[in-house]
Amino acid sequence: MSKTKVLIVTQEMDPYTTLSEISSTVRQLAPYLHSNQMEVRVLMPRYGTINERRHRLHEVVRLSGMNIIVDDDDYPLIIKVASLPGPVRMQVYFLDNEDFFKRKQIFEDGKGKPFADNADRAVFFSKGVIETVKKFGWPPDVIHAHGWMTSLIPFYLKTAYKNEPLFQNSKVVYSVYEGKHENELSETFIKKASINNLSEEDLSAYLNEDGKLDVHRGAVAYVDAVVKGQAELSEGINTVLAAMDKPIMDVQGDETPKAAKEFYQSLLAEEVEK
Repeated sequence: MSKTKVLIVTQEMDPYTTLSEISSTVRQLAPYLHSNQMEVRVLMPRYGTINERRHRLHEVVRLSGMNIIVDDDDYPLIIKVASLPGPVRMQVYFLDNEDFFKRKQIFEDGKGKPFADNADRAVFFSKGVIETVKKFGWPPDVIHAHGWMTSLIPFYLKTAYKNEPLFQNSKVVYSVYEGKHENELSETFIKKASINNLSEEDLSAYLNEDGKLDVHRGAVAYVDAVVKGQAELSEGINTVLAAMDKPIMDVQGDETPKAAKEFYQSLLAEEVEK
């Protein structure tokens, strides 16, 4: 029997970043799955804060060279890879672009001000992930996205890429972690996120009742299942989740990796039963 293929897409991962609980959660999750009969690939941004020499990153030439369009401009996508340190041997892929990720900060400048192009960076990363997986030629059974920077991936998979054979049987899962940066995205997020023949109206799920941007609200509208990445979430997102008829996994603390594996298996079993 072939191994379940799990694609983990994350904006953070220890030891490459240590910003929030996303970093530690993904660091625990990926090796656990990999050592428990699942084939795992991890994709994250290659921030300028990541020391390439220390972590032994190197370019994957066969995957690099694509151009990703953001707001009608072309940006080259470079793919790098490193082996995750630790007893479990697995690789982490990094998406790089000088315009978006070379800077020596992650989401905000040295004065604590969020970067004005964070929306562009999220669009570039989300589109870049999907195009990179297409180049892999590797059909994931489960796609698990972590963090606001990945919030467009469910939308793109279910709309612009809905006829892509590679993702036809993929179950899409989104982990909700709330922080400050997603609340500081520019008002141009919806416009920037519109790709192919999609319009700003197609992204209406990413707006709350007051017409304000809510990337988590939008992401969970397009997934097959949701994971609560934190024990405490805002009333707004809890209300949205309570109204959904989708599987939801509560935060599990140290048991998260084991619980996530069982959660994936239950989603795939449901598909078999249909």
